[in-house]
Amino acid sequence: MAFGLFCLAYGIPNFVCILWYISMNKIECSIMRLREFEPPEGYYLAFSGGKDSVVILRLAQMAGVKFDAHYNNTSVDPPELVHFIREQHPGVIEEPYKKSMWDLIPEKRMPPTRLVRYCCEALKEKGGTQRIVVTGIRAAESAKRSKRKMVEVCYKDTSKRYLHCIHDWTHNDIWDFIRSENIPYCNLYNEGFERLGCIGCPMAGKKRIKEFARWPTYKTAYIRAFQKMVDVRKKRGMNCQWNTGEQVFRWWMEDFESEHQIMMFD
Repeated sequence: MAFGLFCLAYGIPNFVCILWYISMNKIECSIMRLREFEPPEGYYLAFSGGKDSVVILRLAQMAGVKFDAHYNNTSVDPPELVHFIREQHPGVIEEPYKKSMWDLIPEKRMPPTRLVRYCCEALKEKGGTQRIVVTGIRAAESAKRSKRKMVEVCYKDTSKRYLHCIHDWTHNDIWDFIRSENIPYCNLYNEGFERLGCIGCPMAGKKRIKEFARWPTYKTAYIRAFQKMVDVRKKRGMNCQWNTGEQVFRWWMEDFESEHQIMMFD
């Protein structure tokens, strides 16, 4: 049994695997990881079109492993990003949404918040059942992601495992690799956007102001969905502190502290 698989099978701590790879550079290390854990059916490669996604796609190609790449259209991705994926990566399988964000908000009867991110589960995390999913998650992205293991089992679907093959890469590592390999990337990065996730994601905080200035039609769509949400809450006799979708949007954009969000929907 290869050493990496031995670590996975017997629960050997992640740092042991890190020591095993320490003599290699990060590119070689990531390629080795992909080869080490390659399943017979190939990987399910989670592709969002962002900078980390184009890197893991190129690494999988360099590693020569079998994989199929999937993009989950969320209905709230930047239009330029969707166009980039379709133009530059026609081989990526686009998974259409069954319900859009505009359907989910009135159905859930609350806006998506930093505490209750029902949108991620519904729009982004459904694929890869009974597969090993390659992701572009990196420790440098957040304190929470720094605690993730390179290989882990999905806690919501234990038939799914994750391989975060660039978990130890920095922001500079990503851009150095993109430039050295001349990898096409979405032009929104050149406009100053640091992340290309869902427009209006609560996790983006104040950066949402720039997003809605860039894509005002999405602000209108959120307000319309919030109005439907208010109507549903009132029709069902639920507590509702708002009368209009515009009021919900203003509250939502103020980025309330988590304790306040709990109080609003407890």
